[in-house]
Amino acid sequence: MSQPPTWGLVATIKAPTRETLDFAAHHLDLGAHRVFIYLDSPDPAAQAALRAHPKCRVILCDEAYWRRRTRRGRPDRHQPRQSLNATHCLDRRPQVDWLAHVDVDEFLWPATPLGAQLADLPASAMSARVRPIEALAPDSGDPAPAGPRWFKSCALAQSRRREETDAIYPGFGPHLNGGFLSHVAGKVFVRTGLDGLSLRIHNALRHGVKDDAPALLPGTWLCHLHAESWDHWQARYRFRLRRGSYRPGLKPAPLSRDAPTLHALLQRLEAEGGEAALRRFYTEVCTATPDLRARLAAHGRLHAVDLDLGAGRARHFPGHGANR
Repeated sequence: MSQPPTWGLVATIKAPTRETLDFAAHHLDLGAHRVFIYLDSPDPAAQAALRAHPKCRVILCDEAYWRRRTRRGRPDRHQPRQSLNATHCLDRRPQVDWLAHVDVDEFLWPATPLGAQLADLPASAMSARVRPIEALAPDSGDPAPAGPRWFKSCALAQSRRREETDAIYPGFGPHLNGGFLSHVAGKVFVRTGLDGLSLRIHNALRHGVKDDAPALLPGTWLCHLHAESWDHWQARYRFRLRRGSYRPGLKPAPLSRDAPTLHALLQRLEAEGGEAALRRFYTEVCTATPDLRARLAAHGRLHAVDLDLGAGRARHFPGHGANR
């Protein structure tokens, strides 16, 4: 019997050391053959820990690195930096059969070994998409907030997604795409070894042409910890409003009548009601209240996942602790 294909991840990371090592350890536990971390800012502790692991590779993206990579030096926006680093990793022969670009707050969750899932893809598949589920914050009334995390998913078909989103989120559904605050596209694995490959945040390209019909990996979720607590969300809110997931210029939710963009909605809520209005939004959309869990479950959109990140970190990076 032939061996399943090898796979690896590439990520551009600017995060606390613990989060960087949680990300690496989780995917090493799943069987990643290589984890490539491009440090977007210096982190000596993470750099040393990653370099000591035989399956990890770490690159510090300092000014010297960017001068070697581009004529203009370090791109100002993080999205181009991510794409450039992911393609750089591809070009350096990453020693895996499949490579995916994933963010530090995203964690693959395969129901069966990922290598076997990749082996089952048709030989013609250049890339394969993993669909996301988005984390919900624990509710104060949840009897076991320290156990598995609750996540929400959304329908693939646009018309069904629109119908379900409006029903599940009665106050803000029309303003949302699937009830998500972040992307619904997921991330892609790309088959390495082909000429002309490049990676973007959510897509693979060959000779500059996007693979617009990637295969699907329905046996794997991409668990996105985008807004896992109110404090976590607020710490990143201003940046996302200016330059990230809620930035101006992004399209409004599809098939939604006269709905503003998420950027416009959040600005309006804050202008009219301040933090209280944002908390009302966060409670309806991002908190695992009994009512929201019931509505999600009724549509098959509620999922429980126990990532147990601290335990993996302790196994792969001794000395960095097992506390969550």
